[in-house]
Amino acid sequence: MHTLWQFAIEIFRLTVWLAILVALFAPLEWLFGARPRKGLRDGIASDLGFYFLSSLVPGVLLGAPMAAIALVLNQVIPDDFRAWTAGLPLGVRLAAVLVVGEIGFYWGHRLSHQIPLLWRFHRVHHGAETLDWLINTRAHPVDMVFTRLCGLIPLYALGLAQPLGQSGSLAPILLLLVGTLWGFFIHANLRWRLGPLEWLLSTPHFHHWHHSRIDHIDHNYASMLPWLDRLFGTHHQPRAWPAEYGLAEPIRGGLVTQLIDPFSVPAAVPRPGAAIAPEG
Repeated sequence: MHTLWQFAIEIFRLTVWLAILVALFAPLEWLFGARPRKGLRDGIASDLGFYFLSSLVPGVLLGAPMAAIALVLNQVIPDDFRAWTAGLPLGVRLAAVLVVGEIGFYWGHRLSHQIPLLWRFHRVHHGAETLDWLINTRAHPVDMVFTRLCGLIPLYALGLAQPLGQSGSLAPILLLLVGTLWGFFIHANLRWRLGPLEWLLSTPHFHHWHHSRIDHIDHNYASMLPWLDRLFGTHHQPRAWPAEYGLAEPIRGGLVTQLIDPFSVPAAVPRPGAAIAPEG
């Protein structure tokens, strides 16, 4: 009974957040949409299902492996190094958490495109043929667990985060919270640009090219820091917006079909090319 009550509270919390997100993004996308749209788009029901699923399941699946990894790394990392990182000024520590976590997310995301087994799950996210803020949570739980592990493990390895209950335990929570909120922004149907700040922070224009139909799907992996793509040779951001979104062979069907699809597709499922040419 206690578990059911907790579940009900969590659903209520997510519903309240959903209402806040709708109230924020719906008028912004209507007023400043990169692509004008009338009415509800196709697939909205499935994406609402993904919203609740992606908010509930990954945290449950991550708990045990992340705790085990954190405890092992806590034994391996020298005490002097942990003391040094713990003594860093708060601003420096938070900046390090953001950069280190983003580097981990970048490579987790990139591997999800280049390794066929991982791409089976990640392609669910790229099946969207129309982008808006809700697409941020359209992701298979297996895909979300993998990319989050890639972002969180370096924090524990460098002593920037500690197991829950210890000093520094809020670092991964803060990183995931900021990353999730920014994820809603970069997926949004907004024509906003940030001028020179786009060298430092990602925008919808930057991330929409990552969702372009095949041609540039293997670029712009960073979620918040686009200079990582410049550093690793995967940046692509022309003046125009992508002409089309989605996959050459999209996944047809609702929420259940998309969750099952990665387990049923052949080993040779089409994926983006592994060879990436730097921006010219």
